[in-house]
Amino acid sequence: MTRLAPVARLTQYAHGGGCACKIPPGMLERVVTGLTGGGDALLVGGPDGDDAAVLRIGGGRAVVSTADFFTPVVDDAYDWGRIAAANALSDVYAVGGEPLMALNLLGWPVDTLPTELAREVLRGGRDVAALAGCAIAGGHSIDDPEPKYGLAVTGVADADRLLRLDAGRPGVPLSLTKPLGIGVLNARHKATGEVFPHAVDTMTRLNAEAGLAALERGAVCATDVSGFGLLGHLYKVARASGVTAVVDASAVPYLDGARAAVRDGFVSGGTRRNLSWVSPHTDFRRIAEEERLLLADAQTSGGLLVAGEIPGAPVVGELVPRGRRTLVVG
Repeated sequence: MTRLAPVARLTQYAHGGGCACKIPPGMLERVVTGLTGGGDALLVGGPDGDDAAVLRIGGGRAVVSTADFFTPVVDDAYDWGRIAAANALSDVYAVGGEPLMALNLLGWPVDTLPTELAREVLRGGRDVAALAGCAIAGGHSIDDPEPKYGLAVTGVADADRLLRLDAGRPGVPLSLTKPLGIGVLNARHKATGEVFPHAVDTMTRLNAEAGLAALERGAVCATDVSGFGLLGHLYKVARASGVTAVVDASAVPYLDGARAAVRDGFVSGGTRRNLSWVSPHTDFRRIAEEERLLLADAQTSGGLLVAGEIPGAPVVGELVPRGRRTLVVG
């Protein structure tokens, strides 16, 4: 491993990184329109682009299913595995579910990178899944020119206590459970090799407590903030719920170093596409370009955005009756 380390900066083997490598949101919606559905038993997972699918199975219970994987977001293989697992598990928490079992999804360039690194990625995923009480039961792998890793997760939920995109109502505050800035710090890491332990800590922190707190406080609407940025995911909530979302930009928390990273130009293409997607639907008032980019920053394993107040999470805005624009940032 020591001999191979100098040639194994994982982020250099991928054209994008983390959730910033998602297909652009507008393009993705055009591709999948009309291709989902499952009758009345499918409670969550239709055309709104929810975080996970939820299917009623009887007895007041529902099964939750999701899959999420991406290219390396950090160079440390073990940390990448931890981040990817936490990110995939977040989709279950974002709909009010509890993860039970997961399958590994691994793409690996077997002729380019040592398999010892792949094992470290899988070990990281296993360890985070164990923290979540979620069993890892094998999975699927392919020989791929770009390394990719994630999980397909199965969970359970109370069919009558779900967190949905379309359940937002006017007069409800918006809480954010993790700071923004993960994307720009990851972009800086990819370009320079500089390591940001506080960003890794944020990405590997599970959203389990946040999801449970949302349910206990009676919340019915939430999403997790990942590749489409705060504004992209909030736009999906407001659009599905038929409301306008107002963001108080001064209340949004950021990781140390995030603003400097934007000023120094470490902004991913995914973040710029996010901003382009939401801009026609947003009244930015006097918000400067730097702030707009941070609000649209493509997060990897970000926090939950909850319509409701969550202990310890800052209130960053509110939902109001639908106005001329779907989003207002002031």
